[in-house]
Amino acid sequence: MRTALVEPMAGAVPLDVTAVYAEHCNFVWRSLQHLGVRGADLEDLAQEVFVVVHRKLAGFDGRSRITTWLFGICLRVVARHRRRAYFRFERQEAEPPERVDPTTPEDRLSSHQRTLLLERALARLSLEHRAVFVLFEIEGHRTEEIAETLGVPVGTVHSRLFKARKLVAKSLERTALTKLGAAHEP
Repeated sequence: MRTALVEPMAGAVPLDVTAVYAEHCNFVWRSLQHLGVRGADLEDLAQEVFVVVHRKLAGFDGRSRITTWLFGICLRVVARHRRRAYFRFERQEAEPPERVDPTTPEDRLSSHQRTLLLERALARLSLEHRAVFVLFEIEGHRTEEIAETLGVPVGTVHSRLFKARKLVAKSLERTALTKLGAAHEP
């Protein structure tokens, strides 16, 4: 489901950060996860995103979808986070247990394995390629919206998407071949 454009209207009430948070918190959370933010850092970075939203919301003019604007903020917050020294040295020991799921254990294992494979493939991409891949393939944005969000020409979006798809496919293929080889060892 796509969010409609926010049209600026004469006499319209300006957007409220509380309403933006309520409607788009899950989108911001997913975007941060797709951009490679570890579980331990998600809450802090989501808070940073909404601090930026609070400061900049009055300047949002509605020429693009609000989710496009929010993803751009997420991208900049993640890039700043990756540049910090502690990010390079901090290692997370263990993930907290996941919530109870009504699906079968086999379904959960299969889904979890697919998610891990995709996360590993995405982790091998540069932030620029990862952002384009996530926005197009996972979030379903059009290339024109992605170009506007990232501040690059549409052709650059197309070339980054092409390269990201090739790298993800190569990574997934390499993983499949590794598993196949391990399965055939005596």
